[in-house]
Amino acid sequence: MQAEITPTHKPQSTPKVLTKTSDKGFNLHVNDKYYAALFLGPSLLILGVFVFYPMVRTLYLSLFLTDNVGRPTVFVGVKNYINLFTSSAYQASLWATLVYVVGVVALTLTLGLLLAQVTVNKLAGIQWFRTIFSATMGVSVSVAAIFWLFIFSPTVGLFDQIAAFLHLPVINWLTDPGWAMVSVTISTVWMNLGFTFLILFGALQMVPQPLYQAAAIEGASSRYQFFHVTLPMISPTLFFTSTVTLIGAFKSFGLIDLMTAGGPNNATNLMVYQVYRDAFLNGNYGLASAESIILAVIIALFTLLQFKFLEKRVNY
Repeated sequence: MQAEITPTHKPQSTPKVLTKTSDKGFNLHVNDKYYAALFLGPSLLILGVFVFYPMVRTLYLSLFLTDNVGRPTVFVGVKNYINLFTSSAYQASLWATLVYVVGVVALTLTLGLLLAQVTVNKLAGIQWFRTIFSATMGVSVSVAAIFWLFIFSPTVGLFDQIAAFLHLPVINWLTDPGWAMVSVTISTVWMNLGFTFLILFGALQMVPQPLYQAAAIEGASSRYQFFHVTLPMISPTLFFTSTVTLIGAFKSFGLIDLMTAGGPNNATNLMVYQVYRDAFLNGNYGLASAESIILAVIIALFTLLQFKFLEKRVNY
């Protein structure tokens, strides 16, 4: 009879992880909240110092009159807001901002989509054009302003040189109130075009080719394919670029400051530049804070309108 062999040691059991059970019945690691605080803490601290506190402080200052260093002196409630909406100068700034934003968004999206559609085709030397069209992403605002100041110069500017060669009337691009807005709009579109082109170009490359092949078999024209195949397939990217371009247009400051300084005759005095004038040139921080709050509300409203009406046309 063979003796029964008994194992001399027991297999080691898996170590237990200390957990606690919540009221809802699922287990949570004890240290999870500490890990969450460790990873989220720095981001929340930075957001609190540089985003949330300035927002609350701006709202607070908009209810006061301030001295020339920004300290609140007299509580006036919503009087700053009433003074703004009854001011003809501020109403002109609102209108100029609306015209500027509409022009920048429409031209940037149209030209960006057109260039992306042209360069997505595999033609000889098309890589050079792609590089040129996206090169504006690496240009700083100050360099772009100097470039366009030279282009719009009434003496050595390229546009006026062409006009003189063709015996056309010379245009005072930056000193004529009617043309100053056109000038800064063209400059801003040129600055934004590289990013928009690159994003839309990537979206066009992701459109499945069998869709075009099926449409061609059915006899669909190129125009029909563009409006019924291309646009629906890249609609999420178009929605994204339109939102980003809209918000960026409302916050445009650098080119305005360097090219026209809000002139001539306040023709390019956008809302952001009006905030800069009242706060840092006139020392009226209470009024500038109210203007900042109004601008933030307008941007939020336009963004919500985009999500409400345009997102319905997006095909995910």
